[in-house]
Amino acid sequence: MERKHMSAFALYQTFSAEQSPPAKKASLQVADKKKKKKKENGANKVNTVKAQLKPERKKMKKKLLKSAQREESPKETTEMQEEECVNGDGEDLDAFLANLSKVSNSRERASQLFQWLINPIPAKSFFRETWEKKPILVQRKNPDYYKGLFSTAEFDRILRQEDVQYGVNLDVTSYTNGTRETHNPPGRALPFTVWDFYESGCSLRMLNPQAFSSTVWNVLSILQEQFGSMAGANVYLTPPGTQGFAPHYDDIEAFVVQLEGKKHWRVYNPRTEDEVLPVVSSPNFEQADIGKPILEVVLEAGDLLYFPRGFIHQGDCLPDAHSLHVTISSYQKNSWGDLLQKVVPVALEIAMEEDVEFRQGLPLDYLTYMGVQNSDKDDPRRTKFFSQIECLMKKLTNYAPVDAAVDQKARDFLHDCLPPMLTPEESGSSVRGAPARWERGQVMDAGAHITTQTRVRVLRAGCARLCSDGEAVHLYYTTDNSRVYHKEELKSFEIKEQHTDAIEFLIHSYPKFVTVGSFPCDSAEDRIALAELLFQRGIIHTAEPL
Repeated sequence: MERKHMSAFALYQTFSAEQSPPAKKASLQVADKKKKKKKENGANKVNTVKAQLKPERKKMKKKLLKSAQREESPKETTEMQEEECVNGDGEDLDAFLANLSKVSNSRERASQLFQWLINPIPAKSFFRETWEKKPILVQRKNPDYYKGLFSTAEFDRILRQEDVQYGVNLDVTSYTNGTRETHNPPGRALPFTVWDFYESGCSLRMLNPQAFSSTVWNVLSILQEQFGSMAGANVYLTPPGTQGFAPHYDDIEAFVVQLEGKKHWRVYNPRTEDEVLPVVSSPNFEQADIGKPILEVVLEAGDLLYFPRGFIHQGDCLPDAHSLHVTISSYQKNSWGDLLQKVVPVALEIAMEEDVEFRQGLPLDYLTYMGVQNSDKDDPRRTKFFSQIECLMKKLTNYAPVDAAVDQKARDFLHDCLPPMLTPEESGSSVRGAPARWERGQVMDAGAHITTQTRVRVLRAGCARLCSDGEAVHLYYTTDNSRVYHKEELKSFEIKEQHTDAIEFLIHSYPKFVTVGSFPCDSAEDRIALAELLFQRGIIHTAEPL
């Protein structure tokens, strides 16, 4: 990291060659303790937790509700209050996002938002030196840097106004004396029960805040274009002096954004090479399994901690403060191996159809010298067998449908995506703000009056994609997705062969607006029909309101 940034943040680099190597996997002992789930109602759970967890959080509910009332009540506009509501760039988050929405290119918008997230670390150096490699810490000494992203008051509002379900939207957890437990009763998470759990010392994890918070939705819908992979979030609210989760590692890249209070974090190296960038998350570990932390720090409001998948971590609250943080995540199942899992089976099927060498029979006697029971044999036939396997594997690349596999990954990503959150200007120039209405006893301005002179573009750089299934071409798109993960099926419709060039033209022209008349179609009627179809699906918007 450049020296000029060191005064603004603490950068922990603890991955030198002098570090002791992780213990061998064979020497690791991971306790396999599985507890039977108890079917108890919410009241019994509350009583059980209260009896186990000490000390109780005195008057915590009242403090939280008073905090919520203060945040929701009108504020006088004073210089001091304005100063308290600014982030590190000298503007509050709403103003920052409003200015960001004026950036024409959504990919540039995503780049700028990510730079704000990790500021002052330059994004290029982050992806070159840190991404997937090591943890990094940013300490800002500015508790208002992330203010406006989410708050305990927002948490309370969501409980009161939204249908939050235990196990779906909210988890109640505890970690005491080396035991991690989940205390979810069935049904809706009502404030009375949830805050009772919190007072008892339980942590609260909101699993999909983007479904309830427009700000979190906006931030994640922008960041997903930075990663080219789903951006998700969990919110964690932890009482003073408690810990909600056992040590573990995750299968995602994690950005821990401290919003309120403070939290003590310990981060540990992957235990073995097999656990570097893992495919799945780990079970809960015992303290004896994980060794000594390579990073130990207290995150305060405005700070950021990043760690790659595979790095074991645990966080606990200090006795004098609660903690609210949001973990922004991405890159789940987005590795070369995940792509090859889609490429190789199809490549092998094609190779067997087109190359006789893949269809030739195995040697008559191969079972006598191959297999585990023969693996120690010094037999030249084994060498020849492996040589043939290597030759076929090399030839397999000639049949690899890489573009088709990438499109399959892209379809998965488009299904995962949040829909774009439209600005008032975008809404007014899209089907969402079309002027059709009922007025004075009749329908007014029905239909989208698109002409060949109308200038249009796709709503976002990555909101639509052409893919072929071998028989037909479909346009997949995100604009009708739900804020709830996979609540809707993947959206697509078939594209006529004569329209594929026009769709590609539109996608590749972004962020420029182009006239409908410039579409490479056969006729003006064809161009207008295609534009109206895309407009009605919410995929394009016009330069000026219709």
